[in-house]
Amino acid sequence: MKEYYSEKLSARRLMACYALAPPRVRQYLEAETDHVLAMIHPGDIVLEMGCGYGRILPLLARKARFVVGIDISDQNIRLGRELLHDVSNCLLLQMNAAELLFPDNMFDAVVCIQNGISAFHVDQRILITESLRVTRNGGKAIFTSYSGKFWDHRLEWFRLQSEAGLLGKIDENKTHDGTIVCNDGFTAITVAPEQFDELCSELKNISYTIEEVDESSVFCVISPKKTTGEH
Repeated sequence: MKEYYSEKLSARRLMACYALAPPRVRQYLEAETDHVLAMIHPGDIVLEMGCGYGRILPLLARKARFVVGIDISDQNIRLGRELLHDVSNCLLLQMNAAELLFPDNMFDAVVCIQNGISAFHVDQRILITESLRVTRNGGKAIFTSYSGKFWDHRLEWFRLQSEAGLLGKIDENKTHDGTIVCNDGFTAITVAPEQFDELCSELKNISYTIEEVDESSVFCVISPKKTTGEH
């Protein structure tokens, strides 16, 4: 699946997916972004994991002191650098979110939205642990997935992408209960609130909140509580 996003669903093709979004999906995307922006402060250094072609990086850059966007796809990074060449406080890097090449305690906020925790198809525990490693004491790691209430709208959006040839044909027999399966190997899952709670309950020295936003996103915000000298 990592190859799918880096080779088949990136750059201009990924941009086309967002262009197809119907009104209710656009509302979801805006509500999710607005909720993230409300947690960002002017002096923050922010990391966005799975930034794609930089869809929300300019908005983050307007709120934060400096923003770094990473993505597994070289095509996404090249397009993002082209589109955001005039955003001076933003850096785009090709990187695996489960193997961050940053020092400990570097960021005030780590952002992983648009269901990245599932879409990356990596070990979710490693993803969360890595995000917390690079988050400063008192900062926050922000993860989102889809609300179960948003299923019909999400499925409609994916069907539009499939009809446009951006995804394979949806396998209707295997697509249900939050999971979308296409006949070209694409699979999209979600993380439910109780799954976020299970993931976070395994961690030490953190606090976390889980909430639903706009009946479309599930937000899990995790804050590390690091003692002096702890990495």
